[in-house]
Amino acid sequence: MKKYVFLCCITALLFACKQKNDYAKYIHDPNLFCNTVHQLNTVVMGNNFSPIVASRNYTYASIAAYEVIAAGYPAQYASLAGQLNGLKTIPKPDAGKKIDFEFASLMAYCTLGESVTFPKGSMKTYVDSIKTLAKDHGMPKDVFQNSLEYADTVANALMAWTKKDKYLQTRGMAEYSVDMNDPSRWIPTPPAYSSAMEPNWNLIRPLVLDSCSQFAPPPPLKFDVTDKNSDYYKQVMLSKTAIENLTPEQKHIADFWDDNPFKLNVSGHLMFGTKKFSPPGHWESIVGIAAKKAKADFPTTVYAYAKTSIAMFDAFIECWDVKYKYSTVRPETVINKFMDPNWRPYLQTPPFPEYTCGHSTCSSAAAEALTSVFGDNFAYTDSTELEFGIKNRSYTSFRNAAIENNWARFYGGIHFHHSCIVSNEVGKKVGDLVNSKLVMKKTGGAEKSVTMVAMKN
Repeated sequence: MKKYVFLCCITALLFACKQKNDYAKYIHDPNLFCNTVHQLNTVVMGNNFSPIVASRNYTYASIAAYEVIAAGYPAQYASLAGQLNGLKTIPKPDAGKKIDFEFASLMAYCTLGESVTFPKGSMKTYVDSIKTLAKDHGMPKDVFQNSLEYADTVANALMAWTKKDKYLQTRGMAEYSVDMNDPSRWIPTPPAYSSAMEPNWNLIRPLVLDSCSQFAPPPPLKFDVTDKNSDYYKQVMLSKTAIENLTPEQKHIADFWDDNPFKLNVSGHLMFGTKKFSPPGHWESIVGIAAKKAKADFPTTVYAYAKTSIAMFDAFIECWDVKYKYSTVRPETVINKFMDPNWRPYLQTPPFPEYTCGHSTCSSAAAEALTSVFGDNFAYTDSTELEFGIKNRSYTSFRNAAIENNWARFYGGIHFHHSCIVSNEVGKKVGDLVNSKLVMKKTGGAEKSVTMVAMKN
C-alpha cells in the first residue's frame, strides 16, 4: 500500500512539473518580442518590399502591440487614440477577464504585420510556435483564449484605421514621368533601370505630422555643371573624388549602412539579386539591440519599437514629398553624362530622386525617438549586418550613428553630402515632433492594471 501511494505521489509530481505554470518566464521575455520583430523583418526582406512600404508595415504592427500594452498597463502607458491622425478609439478589454497582455501584444503585432502588406498566413508558422510555447508552459485556457480575442479586437480596430491612409488608392495612381531632355531631373539608373519608387507616397496619411510638407527643407542646390565655382559643381566633384579615393574604413561604413533590400548583381550575362534589411529594418534591429543592452522590460521594449517606427514612418512621408517635388538627378547620372561615362558609385543607386536622402532623414528621426527612450550617450554595438557578412560597428549614441549614416550615403556615391546634411536636420525635426507631441510613457505609475494582477495571481 505504501509503495502504491509513493508511486501515485511520484506520478502526480511529474505531472505537476510538466504542467508547471511558468509561461510568463517565456512569453513575458522582451527578447521574444525582439525576435518577433526580427521575424517580420525577415519576411519583409524576403518579399522584396521597398523601404517606405516596409516602414508602414513595421509601424502599424508596432502600434497594435503598443495599444495592447497600454490597455494592460494604463498607469504607465497612454493609448495613442486621439493622438495619431485619424485614430479615434481603441477597444478596452472587458472588465474582469483574465488577459495576458504580453501574449496578446505579440499576437496583435503579428496579425497587423501580416495583414497590412502580406497575404494571409505569412507568419502562421511563427505565430503557432508562440501559441505552443504558451500552452506547453501552462497558460490557462481561459487566459489563452481571452488574450487571443483581445488581440484580434485591437488588431481589427486598427486594420479599419489603416485602410483609410490612402495606401490602396496610391497603388493605382500614375507613375513618375521621366523627362530625358532636362539633365537636372532624375532618370532611371543602372543596372536595373527601375522605374521611380512610390512617387505618390506624399499622399499617405502621416501619423503625427500636420502635413507632408510641415518641415519642408530649402530647395536643392541649383543645377550647374558648367561653372566650376558653383556650389552644385563643387558637390559633384566632391562625390566623384571621394569615390575614386575611398579607404577601407569608408567602404565599411558605406557597406554597413547600404541597406539595399534588393541589389541586382550583374556578371556578364548572369544577373541575380541579393537581399538585406532596408533602412527602417536596420533601425528596427537597433531598437532591439538597445532594449537588450538596457535590459528593458517587455512594455518598455514595445514602447521603444512603436515610437521609433512612428518617427520613421512620418520621416519617409516628408522625405518623399521633397523627392518628387524637385526630382533631382543622381550623382551617377550627372558624372556619367558630363564628366566620365565609366564612373560608377560604390553602392548601387536606388530608384528614386536624389534630394533629400531617405536614409538620412529616417535615421535621424529614429535616433531622436530612441534617444528619448534610452537617453543620450547610449553606447552600443550594432550587430545588424553580421548576418549579411558585414562586421559590427560601435557608436557612442544613436545620434552618432545617424551622423555616420550621412557619410555612408556620401561614401556610397549615391547622394551629395549637402543633401545628407539637410536630410539629417529635417529628420531630427520629425523625431522632435514625435517626442514632444505624443504622450506615451507616463511619469511614475509603476502599478499594473487590476486585470493583469488578477490574472497573474
